[in-house]
Amino acid sequence: MRANNLTLLTDLYELTMMQGYFKNPTNQTVVFDMFYRNNPCDGGFAICAGLEQMIEYIENLRFSEEDITYLRSLGIFEDDFLEYLSNFRFTGDIYAIPEGTVIFPREPMVKVIAPIMEAQLVETAILNIMNHQSLIATKAARVCHAAKGDPIMEFGLRRAQGPDAGIFGARAAVIGGCAGTSNVLTGQMFNVPVLGTHAHSWIMSFPDEYTAFKTYARLYPNSCTLLVDTYDVLKSGVPNAIRVFEEMREEGIQLKNYGIRIDSGDLAYLSKKAYKMLAAAGFDDATISASSDLDEYLIESLKAQDARINSWGVGTKLITADNNPAFGGVYKLAAVKDADSDAFQPKIKLSENTEKVTNPGNKTVYRIYSKKTGKIKADLICLADEKFDPEETMVIFDPVDTWKKTKVLGGTYELRELLVPVIKDGKSVYKSPSVMELRDYCKQEQNTLWDESRRFVNPQKVYVDLSQSLYDMKKALLEEMSEKEL
Repeated sequence: MRANNLTLLTDLYELTMMQGYFKNPTNQTVVFDMFYRNNPCDGGFAICAGLEQMIEYIENLRFSEEDITYLRSLGIFEDDFLEYLSNFRFTGDIYAIPEGTVIFPREPMVKVIAPIMEAQLVETAILNIMNHQSLIATKAARVCHAAKGDPIMEFGLRRAQGPDAGIFGARAAVIGGCAGTSNVLTGQMFNVPVLGTHAHSWIMSFPDEYTAFKTYARLYPNSCTLLVDTYDVLKSGVPNAIRVFEEMREEGIQLKNYGIRIDSGDLAYLSKKAYKMLAAAGFDDATISASSDLDEYLIESLKAQDARINSWGVGTKLITADNNPAFGGVYKLAAVKDADSDAFQPKIKLSENTEKVTNPGNKTVYRIYSKKTGKIKADLICLADEKFDPEETMVIFDPVDTWKKTKVLGGTYELRELLVPVIKDGKSVYKSPSVMELRDYCKQEQNTLWDESRRFVNPQKVYVDLSQSLYDMKKALLEEMSEKEL
Protein backbone atom coordinates (compact mmCIF):
# COMPACT_ATOMS: atom_id res chain seq x y z
CA MET A 1 0.00 0.00 0.00
CA ARG A 2 1.34 3.41 -1.00
CA ALA A 3 0.04 5.38 1.94
CA ASN A 4 1.69 8.70 1.09
CA ASN A 5 1.60 8.84 -2.70
CA LEU A 6 -1.60 7.87 -4.46
CA THR A 7 -0.96 10.14 -7.44
CA LEU A 8 -1.39 7.36 -9.99
CA LEU A 9 -4.60 6.21 -8.30
CA THR A 10 -6.47 7.63 -11.25
CA ASP A 11 -8.10 6.59 -14.49
CA LEU A 12 -5.96 6.89 -17.59
CA TYR A 13 -8.34 9.29 -19.26
CA GLU A 14 -7.77 11.86 -16.52
CA LEU A 15 -4.13 12.00 -17.61
CA THR A 16 -4.85 11.97 -21.34
CA MET A 17 -7.32 14.86 -20.84
CA MET A 18 -4.69 16.67 -18.80
CA GLN A 19 -2.25 16.37 -21.67
CA GLY A 20 -4.94 17.64 -24.02
CA TYR A 21 -5.48 20.71 -21.85
CA PHE A 22 -1.71 21.18 -21.59
CA LYS A 23 -1.32 21.14 -25.36
CA ASN A 24 -4.33 23.43 -25.84
CA PRO A 25 -4.08 25.93 -22.97
CA THR A 26 -7.30 27.56 -21.84
CA ASN A 27 -6.25 28.92 -18.44
CA GLN A 28 -9.70 28.04 -17.19
CA THR A 29 -10.62 27.77 -13.54
CA VAL A 30 -13.48 25.35 -13.05
CA VAL A 31 -15.93 24.15 -10.43
CA PHE A 32 -16.55 20.43 -10.06
CA ASP A 33 -19.17 18.98 -7.70
CA MET A 34 -19.10 15.53 -6.16
CA PHE A 35 -22.59 14.34 -5.25
CA TYR A 36 -24.69 11.19 -5.34
CA ARG A 37 -28.14 10.55 -6.78
CA ASN A 38 -29.77 7.90 -4.58
CA ASN A 39 -29.45 6.96 -0.94
CA PRO A 40 -27.76 3.59 -0.30
CA CYS A 41 -29.90 0.62 0.69
CA ASP A 42 -33.08 2.51 -0.33
CA GLY A 43 -32.66 4.52 2.86
CA GLY A 44 -33.64 8.05 3.77
CA PHE A 45 -30.13 9.50 4.16
CA ALA A 46 -26.40 8.85 3.93
CA ILE A 47 -23.37 9.67 6.09
CA CYS A 48 -20.43 11.62 4.69
CA ALA A 49 -17.05 9.99 5.41
CA GLY A 50 -13.51 9.85 4.03
CA LEU A 51 -12.62 13.53 4.19
CA GLU A 52 -9.44 13.09 6.24
CA GLN A 53 -8.01 10.64 3.70
CA MET A 54 -9.08 12.88 0.81
CA ILE A 55 -7.17 15.81 2.34
CA GLU A 56 -4.10 13.60 2.87
CA TYR A 57 -4.29 12.56 -0.78
CA ILE A 58 -4.35 16.17 -1.97
CA GLU A 59 -1.48 17.18 0.32
CA ASN A 60 0.71 14.32 -0.95
CA LEU A 61 -0.20 14.72 -4.62
CA ARG A 62 3.05 14.69 -6.59
CA PHE A 63 4.57 12.63 -9.40
CA SER A 64 7.72 10.80 -8.37
CA GLU A 65 10.53 9.90 -10.73
CA GLU A 66 9.19 6.35 -10.71
CA ASP A 67 5.75 7.64 -11.70
CA ILE A 68 7.17 9.70 -14.56
CA THR A 69 9.26 6.78 -15.79
CA TYR A 70 6.19 4.55 -15.84
CA LEU A 71 4.06 7.11 -17.66
CA ARG A 72 6.82 7.57 -20.26
CA SER A 73 6.85 3.82 -20.84
CA LEU A 74 3.20 3.94 -21.93
CA GLY A 75 4.23 5.75 -25.08
CA ILE A 76 1.31 8.20 -25.11
CA PHE A 77 2.68 11.13 -23.10
CA GLU A 78 5.11 13.67 -24.54
CA ASP A 79 8.24 14.89 -22.78
CA ASP A 80 7.07 18.46 -22.21
CA PHE A 81 3.90 17.23 -20.50
CA LEU A 82 5.87 14.77 -18.37
CA GLU A 83 8.18 17.62 -17.38
CA TYR A 84 5.13 19.59 -16.28
CA LEU A 85 3.93 16.62 -14.22
CA SER A 86 7.31 16.27 -12.51
CA ASN A 87 6.73 19.68 -10.88
CA PHE A 88 2.99 19.30 -10.38
CA ARG A 89 1.27 20.50 -7.23
CA PHE A 90 -2.41 21.02 -6.55
CA THR A 91 -3.05 24.76 -6.16
CA GLY A 92 -6.84 24.94 -5.99
CA ASP A 93 -9.51 25.21 -3.31
CA ILE A 94 -11.74 22.43 -2.00
CA TYR A 95 -14.89 22.73 0.08
CA ALA A 96 -16.52 19.70 1.68
CA ILE A 97 -19.26 18.61 4.04
CA PRO A 98 -17.62 17.46 7.31
CA GLU A 99 -17.35 13.75 8.03
CA GLY A 100 -20.17 12.27 10.06
CA THR A 101 -22.71 14.71 8.62
CA VAL A 102 -26.07 13.42 7.42
CA ILE A 103 -26.33 14.06 3.67
CA PHE A 104 -28.91 13.67 0.93
CA PRO A 105 -28.98 13.09 -2.83
CA ARG A 106 -27.96 15.73 -5.37
CA GLU A 107 -26.29 18.12 -2.92
CA PRO A 108 -22.53 18.66 -3.34
CA MET A 109 -20.49 16.69 -0.79
CA VAL A 110 -17.23 18.04 -2.19
CA LYS A 111 -16.67 21.12 -4.35
CA VAL A 112 -13.36 21.56 -6.19
CA ILE A 113 -12.37 24.98 -7.56
CA ALA A 114 -9.09 24.74 -9.45
CA PRO A 115 -7.36 25.06 -12.82
CA ILE A 116 -9.03 22.58 -15.10
CA MET A 117 -6.05 20.20 -15.34
CA GLU A 118 -5.79 19.96 -11.55
CA ALA A 119 -9.51 19.53 -11.02
CA GLN A 120 -9.59 16.79 -13.64
CA LEU A 121 -6.71 14.82 -12.14
CA VAL A 122 -8.19 14.52 -8.64
CA GLU A 123 -11.59 13.23 -9.78
CA THR A 124 -10.97 9.50 -9.54
CA ALA A 125 -9.24 9.43 -6.17
CA ILE A 126 -11.80 11.75 -4.54
CA LEU A 127 -14.60 9.52 -5.77
CA ASN A 128 -12.79 6.36 -4.68
CA ILE A 129 -12.11 7.61 -1.15
CA MET A 130 -15.41 9.39 -0.47
CA ASN A 131 -17.64 6.80 -2.13
CA HIS A 132 -16.22 3.90 -0.15
CA GLN A 133 -16.16 5.39 3.31
CA SER A 134 -19.53 7.15 2.92
CA LEU A 135 -21.08 3.84 1.92
CA ILE A 136 -19.73 1.93 4.92
CA ALA A 137 -20.51 4.73 7.37
CA THR A 138 -24.08 4.78 6.07
CA LYS A 139 -24.44 1.03 6.42
CA ALA A 140 -23.01 1.18 9.94
CA ALA A 141 -25.45 3.92 10.91
CA ARG A 142 -28.33 1.71 9.78
CA VAL A 143 -27.01 -1.31 11.67
CA CYS A 144 -26.50 0.73 14.84
CA HIS A 145 -29.98 2.22 14.56
CA ALA A 146 -31.45 -1.28 14.39
CA ALA A 147 -29.56 -2.25 17.55
CA LYS A 148 -31.31 0.53 19.54
CA GLY A 149 -28.25 1.54 21.52
CA ASP A 150 -26.63 -1.88 21.93
CA PRO A 151 -22.92 -1.83 21.03
CA ILE A 152 -21.96 -3.02 17.56
CA MET A 153 -18.53 -4.54 16.98
CA GLU A 154 -17.28 -4.28 13.39
CA PHE A 155 -15.38 -7.44 12.55
CA GLY A 156 -15.44 -7.85 8.78
CA LEU A 157 -11.73 -7.57 8.01
CA ARG A 158 -11.35 -11.10 6.69
CA ARG A 159 -14.25 -10.57 4.28
CA ALA A 160 -13.35 -7.05 3.13
CA GLN A 161 -12.25 -6.50 -0.46
CA GLY A 162 -8.58 -6.11 0.39
CA PRO A 163 -6.53 -4.41 3.12
CA ASP A 164 -7.55 -0.83 2.32
CA ALA A 165 -11.24 -1.70 2.36
CA GLY A 166 -10.76 -3.44 5.69
CA ILE A 167 -8.78 -0.61 7.28
CA PHE A 168 -10.76 2.37 6.07
CA GLY A 169 -14.06 0.50 6.08
CA ALA A 170 -13.56 -0.14 9.78
CA ARG A 171 -12.75 3.54 10.28
CA ALA A 172 -15.96 4.53 8.51
CA ALA A 173 -17.96 1.95 10.47
CA VAL A 174 -16.87 3.51 13.76
CA ILE A 175 -17.79 6.96 12.46
CA GLY A 176 -21.21 5.53 11.59
CA GLY A 177 -21.69 4.37 15.17
CA CYS A 178 -19.86 1.10 15.85
CA ALA A 179 -18.36 0.75 19.33
CA GLY A 180 -15.10 -0.56 17.94
CA THR A 181 -13.49 -2.95 15.49
CA SER A 182 -11.64 -6.24 15.52
CA ASN A 183 -9.12 -4.69 13.09
CA VAL A 184 -5.99 -4.03 15.14
CA LEU A 185 -4.31 -1.94 12.43
CA THR A 186 -7.32 0.36 12.27
CA GLY A 187 -7.17 0.62 16.05
CA GLN A 188 -3.53 1.65 15.89
CA MET A 189 -3.92 4.09 13.00
CA PHE A 190 -7.01 5.89 14.25
CA ASN A 191 -7.00 5.31 18.01
CA VAL A 192 -10.34 3.50 18.10
CA PRO A 193 -11.29 0.63 20.45
CA VAL A 194 -10.30 -2.86 19.32
CA LEU A 195 -12.63 -5.62 20.42
CA GLY A 196 -12.90 -9.37 20.13
CA THR A 197 -13.39 -12.74 21.82
CA HIS A 198 -11.98 -16.03 20.57
CA ALA A 199 -12.60 -18.50 17.76
CA HIS A 200 -14.09 -21.98 17.66
CA SER A 201 -10.57 -23.26 17.04
CA TRP A 202 -9.61 -22.17 20.58
CA ILE A 203 -12.27 -24.49 21.99
CA MET A 204 -11.39 -27.33 19.64
CA SER A 205 -7.69 -27.18 20.48
CA PHE A 206 -8.39 -28.20 24.11
CA PRO A 207 -9.42 -31.62 25.42
CA ASP A 208 -12.85 -30.27 26.31
CA GLU A 209 -14.93 -27.10 26.25
CA TYR A 210 -14.77 -26.47 29.99
CA THR A 211 -10.96 -26.46 30.01
CA ALA A 212 -10.90 -24.08 27.04
CA PHE A 213 -13.29 -21.68 28.78
CA LYS A 214 -11.44 -21.86 32.09
CA THR A 215 -8.06 -21.19 30.48
CA TYR A 216 -9.39 -18.21 28.55
CA ALA A 217 -11.17 -16.77 31.58
CA ARG A 218 -8.00 -16.98 33.68
CA LEU A 219 -6.11 -15.09 30.99
CA TYR A 220 -8.71 -12.38 30.48
CA PRO A 221 -10.87 -12.02 33.61
CA ASN A 222 -11.70 -8.40 32.78
CA SER A 223 -12.78 -9.14 29.23
CA CYS A 224 -14.20 -12.62 29.17
CA THR A 225 -16.76 -13.39 26.49
CA LEU A 226 -16.99 -17.13 25.85
CA LEU A 227 -18.09 -18.56 22.49
CA VAL A 228 -20.72 -21.16 23.39
CA ASP A 229 -21.85 -22.71 20.10
CA THR A 230 -18.88 -24.93 19.18
CA TYR A 231 -20.72 -28.10 20.23
CA ASP A 232 -24.16 -27.40 21.71
CA VAL A 233 -25.22 -24.00 23.03
CA LEU A 234 -27.74 -25.05 25.68
CA LYS A 235 -26.46 -28.51 26.66
CA SER A 236 -22.76 -27.74 26.71
CA GLY A 237 -21.70 -24.15 25.95
CA VAL A 238 -23.83 -22.18 28.39
CA PRO A 239 -23.52 -24.72 31.28
CA ASN A 240 -19.73 -24.76 30.92
CA ALA A 241 -19.60 -20.96 30.79
CA ILE A 242 -21.72 -20.76 33.95
CA ARG A 243 -19.45 -23.29 35.68
CA VAL A 244 -16.41 -21.13 34.91
CA PHE A 245 -18.16 -17.95 36.04
CA GLU A 246 -19.21 -19.63 39.31
CA GLU A 247 -15.67 -20.82 40.01
CA MET A 248 -14.29 -17.34 39.43
CA ARG A 249 -16.93 -15.86 41.72
CA GLU A 250 -16.15 -18.37 44.46
CA GLU A 251 -12.45 -17.47 44.20
CA GLY A 252 -13.28 -13.81 44.68
CA ILE A 253 -12.44 -12.82 41.12
CA GLN A 254 -14.69 -9.91 40.15
CA LEU A 255 -16.14 -10.46 36.73
CA LYS A 256 -16.02 -7.45 34.42
CA ASN A 257 -17.14 -7.22 30.82
CA TYR A 258 -18.07 -10.88 30.79
CA GLY A 259 -20.64 -12.96 28.97
CA ILE A 260 -21.23 -15.34 26.10
CA ARG A 261 -21.33 -15.17 22.32
CA ILE A 262 -23.62 -17.19 20.07
CA ASP A 263 -22.53 -17.51 16.44
CA SER A 264 -25.08 -19.89 14.93
CA GLY A 265 -28.56 -21.32 15.26
CA ASP A 266 -31.83 -19.62 16.14
CA LEU A 267 -30.41 -16.55 17.84
CA ALA A 268 -33.73 -15.39 19.30
CA TYR A 269 -34.60 -18.75 20.86
CA LEU A 270 -31.08 -19.55 22.05
CA SER A 271 -30.52 -16.11 23.59
CA LYS A 272 -33.76 -16.30 25.57
CA LYS A 273 -32.93 -19.75 26.91
CA ALA A 274 -29.34 -18.75 27.64
CA TYR A 275 -30.47 -15.69 29.57
CA LYS A 276 -32.76 -17.76 31.78
CA MET A 277 -29.90 -20.13 32.56
CA LEU A 278 -27.47 -17.30 33.29
CA ALA A 279 -30.02 -15.41 35.43
CA ALA A 280 -30.85 -18.50 37.45
CA ALA A 281 -27.17 -18.83 38.33
CA GLY A 282 -26.96 -15.18 39.37
CA PHE A 283 -25.39 -13.86 36.18
CA ASP A 284 -28.26 -11.80 34.83
CA ASP A 285 -25.85 -8.95 34.03
CA ALA A 286 -23.77 -11.10 31.67
CA THR A 287 -23.50 -9.83 28.10
CA ILE A 288 -25.14 -12.01 25.48
CA SER A 289 -23.44 -11.27 22.20
CA ALA A 290 -24.52 -12.54 18.81
CA SER A 291 -22.89 -12.79 15.41
CA SER A 292 -23.63 -14.91 12.30
CA ASP A 293 -24.18 -12.89 9.10
CA LEU A 294 -26.04 -10.10 10.80
CA ASP A 295 -27.30 -6.90 9.20
CA GLU A 296 -29.80 -4.20 10.12
CA TYR A 297 -32.78 -6.22 8.93
CA LEU A 298 -31.93 -9.32 10.94
CA ILE A 299 -31.06 -7.28 14.04
CA GLU A 300 -34.37 -5.42 13.75
CA SER A 301 -36.18 -8.76 13.44
CA LEU A 302 -34.39 -10.22 16.47
CA LYS A 303 -35.28 -7.12 18.48
CA ALA A 304 -38.92 -7.55 17.48
CA GLN A 305 -38.73 -11.17 18.74
CA ASP A 306 -37.48 -9.94 22.14
CA ALA A 307 -34.15 -11.71 21.73
CA ARG A 308 -32.05 -11.32 24.89
CA ILE A 309 -29.05 -10.07 22.93
CA ASN A 310 -27.36 -6.85 24.03
CA SER A 311 -24.16 -6.87 21.97
CA TRP A 312 -23.71 -7.56 18.27
CA GLY A 313 -20.80 -8.55 16.08
CA VAL A 314 -21.39 -7.57 12.46
CA GLY A 315 -18.92 -8.51 9.76
CA THR A 316 -19.44 -9.37 6.10
CA LYS A 317 -22.70 -7.55 5.47
CA LEU A 318 -21.36 -4.37 7.05
CA ILE A 319 -17.82 -4.16 5.66
CA THR A 320 -19.05 -4.99 2.14
CA ALA A 321 -22.45 -3.22 2.35
CA ASP A 322 -23.56 -6.39 0.64
CA ASN A 323 -27.05 -5.29 -0.43
CA ASN A 324 -25.71 -2.04 -1.95
CA PRO A 325 -22.02 -2.47 -2.81
CA ALA A 326 -21.46 0.95 -4.42
CA PHE A 327 -22.27 4.44 -3.20
CA GLY A 328 -22.75 5.92 -6.65
CA GLY A 329 -21.12 9.30 -6.16
CA VAL A 330 -20.29 11.25 -9.33
CA TYR A 331 -18.07 14.25 -10.15
CA LYS A 332 -19.49 16.77 -12.59
CA LEU A 333 -18.38 20.07 -14.09
CA ALA A 334 -20.64 22.88 -12.87
CA ALA A 335 -18.96 26.15 -13.85
CA VAL A 336 -16.06 27.61 -15.84
CA LYS A 337 -14.19 30.91 -15.50
CA ASP A 338 -11.70 32.17 -18.07
CA ALA A 339 -8.50 33.91 -16.97
CA ASP A 340 -9.80 37.32 -18.09
CA SER A 341 -13.17 36.94 -16.36
CA ASP A 342 -14.26 37.61 -12.80
CA ALA A 343 -17.40 35.50 -12.92
CA PHE A 344 -18.04 31.79 -13.32
CA GLN A 345 -20.16 30.74 -16.27
CA PRO A 346 -22.58 27.95 -15.30
CA LYS A 347 -22.40 24.61 -17.11
CA ILE A 348 -25.07 21.93 -17.24
CA LYS A 349 -25.09 18.28 -18.30
CA LEU A 350 -28.23 17.13 -20.07
CA SER A 351 -29.65 13.63 -20.14
CA GLU A 352 -32.83 11.85 -21.12
CA ASN A 353 -32.81 10.61 -17.52
CA THR A 354 -34.12 13.55 -15.49
CA GLU A 355 -32.11 12.59 -12.42
CA LYS A 356 -28.88 12.86 -14.43
CA VAL A 357 -29.41 16.51 -15.38
CA THR A 358 -26.91 18.40 -13.23
CA ASN A 359 -27.32 21.56 -11.19
CA PRO A 360 -25.18 24.33 -12.71
CA GLY A 361 -23.06 27.06 -11.18
CA ASN A 362 -20.80 27.68 -8.21
CA LYS A 363 -22.99 26.48 -5.35
CA THR A 364 -23.24 25.89 -1.64
CA VAL A 365 -25.72 24.05 0.58
CA TYR A 366 -27.74 25.33 3.53
CA ARG A 367 -29.53 23.09 6.01
CA ILE A 368 -32.80 24.39 7.41
CA TYR A 369 -33.59 23.31 10.99
CA SER A 370 -36.77 23.80 12.97
CA LYS A 371 -36.00 25.94 16.02
CA LYS A 372 -38.72 24.15 17.96
CA THR A 373 -37.61 20.56 17.38
CA GLY A 374 -34.02 20.83 16.16
CA LYS A 375 -34.99 18.52 13.29
CA ILE A 376 -34.10 19.01 9.64
CA LYS A 377 -36.87 20.67 7.62
CA ALA A 378 -35.04 20.64 4.27
CA ASP A 379 -31.74 21.29 2.54
CA LEU A 380 -31.37 24.16 0.11
CA ILE A 381 -28.85 24.14 -2.74
CA CYS A 382 -28.14 27.70 -3.81
CA LEU A 383 -25.55 29.85 -5.52
CA ALA A 384 -22.42 30.41 -3.46
CA ASP A 385 -22.98 34.14 -3.06
CA GLU A 386 -26.61 33.91 -1.92
CA LYS A 387 -27.44 34.95 1.62
CA PHE A 388 -30.58 34.29 3.62
CA ASP A 389 -32.00 35.90 6.73
CA PRO A 390 -33.62 33.34 9.08
CA GLU A 391 -35.81 36.15 10.42
CA GLU A 392 -37.49 36.39 7.02
CA THR A 393 -40.11 33.96 5.74
CA MET A 394 -38.71 31.57 3.14
CA VAL A 395 -40.66 29.71 0.45
CA ILE A 396 -39.02 26.49 -0.69
CA PHE A 397 -40.26 24.24 -3.47
CA ASP A 398 -39.58 20.89 -5.10
CA PRO A 399 -37.28 21.47 -8.11
CA VAL A 400 -39.18 18.89 -10.21
CA ASP A 401 -42.75 19.14 -8.94
CA THR A 402 -42.59 22.89 -8.41
CA TRP A 403 -46.18 23.09 -7.18
CA LYS A 404 -45.03 21.38 -3.99
CA LYS A 405 -44.20 24.41 -1.87
CA THR A 406 -43.52 24.99 1.81
CA LYS A 407 -43.56 28.32 3.60
CA VAL A 408 -41.02 28.49 6.43
CA LEU A 409 -41.96 31.35 8.70
CA GLY A 410 -39.27 33.82 9.72
CA GLY A 411 -37.97 33.30 13.24
CA THR A 412 -38.98 29.62 13.30
CA TYR A 413 -35.91 28.18 11.63
CA GLU A 414 -32.13 28.18 11.73
CA LEU A 415 -29.66 27.91 8.86
CA ARG A 416 -26.32 26.13 8.66
CA GLU A 417 -24.00 26.19 5.67
CA LEU A 418 -22.76 22.64 5.13
CA LEU A 419 -19.80 23.12 2.79
CA VAL A 420 -16.70 24.30 4.63
CA PRO A 421 -13.23 25.11 3.24
CA VAL A 422 -10.76 22.25 3.66
CA ILE A 423 -8.08 23.14 1.07
CA LYS A 424 -7.07 26.70 0.15
CA ASP A 425 -4.43 27.33 -2.50
CA GLY A 426 -3.48 23.68 -2.35
CA LYS A 427 -2.90 23.57 1.41
CA SER A 428 -5.04 22.12 4.17
CA VAL A 429 -6.97 24.61 6.28
CA TYR A 430 -9.02 21.99 8.08
CA LYS A 431 -8.17 19.90 11.12
CA SER A 432 -10.00 16.58 11.13
CA PRO A 433 -11.53 15.54 14.46
CA SER A 434 -10.61 12.14 15.88
CA VAL A 435 -12.64 9.16 14.74
CA MET A 436 -14.31 8.85 18.13
CA GLU A 437 -15.21 12.56 18.04
CA LEU A 438 -16.66 12.02 14.58
CA ARG A 439 -18.67 9.09 15.95
CA ASP A 440 -20.22 11.33 18.61
CA TYR A 441 -20.91 14.03 16.04
CA CYS A 442 -22.51 11.52 13.67
CA LYS A 443 -24.83 10.36 16.44
CA GLN A 444 -25.90 13.97 17.05
CA GLU A 445 -26.42 14.44 13.33
CA GLN A 446 -28.72 11.45 13.09
CA ASN A 447 -30.77 12.82 15.96
CA THR A 448 -31.68 15.75 13.71
CA LEU A 449 -33.58 13.33 11.45
CA TRP A 450 -37.23 12.53 11.95
CA ASP A 451 -37.87 8.89 12.83
CA GLU A 452 -39.81 8.54 9.59
CA SER A 453 -36.62 9.20 7.62
CA ARG A 454 -34.68 6.54 9.54
CA ARG A 455 -36.99 3.59 8.98
CA PHE A 456 -35.64 0.90 6.67
CA VAL A 457 -38.73 0.36 4.50
CA ASN A 458 -40.14 3.25 2.47
CA PRO A 459 -38.50 6.02 4.51
CA GLN A 460 -39.78 9.57 4.25
CA LYS A 461 -37.44 11.58 2.01
CA VAL A 462 -35.88 14.78 3.27
CA TYR A 463 -36.48 17.54 0.76
CA VAL A 464 -33.47 18.90 -1.13
CA ASP A 465 -34.63 22.02 -2.90
CA LEU A 466 -33.07 24.64 -5.16
CA SER A 467 -33.08 28.33 -4.39
CA GLN A 468 -35.15 30.47 -6.72
CA SER A 469 -32.01 31.95 -8.26
CA LEU A 470 -30.45 28.55 -8.93
CA TYR A 471 -33.72 27.18 -10.27
CA ASP A 472 -34.05 30.13 -12.65
CA MET A 473 -30.46 29.67 -13.84
CA LYS A 474 -31.01 25.97 -14.47
CA LYS A 475 -34.29 26.60 -16.28
CA ALA A 476 -32.70 29.28 -18.49
CA LEU A 477 -29.83 26.97 -19.43
CA LEU A 478 -32.21 24.14 -20.27
CA GLU A 479 -34.29 26.43 -22.48
CA GLU A 480 -31.15 27.76 -24.16
CA MET A 481 -29.92 24.24 -24.88
CA SER A 482 -33.34 23.27 -26.21
CA GLU A 483 -33.41 26.24 -28.60
CA LYS A 484 -29.94 25.36 -29.89
CA GLU A 485 -31.12 21.87 -30.74
CA LEU A 486 -34.06 23.28 -32.68
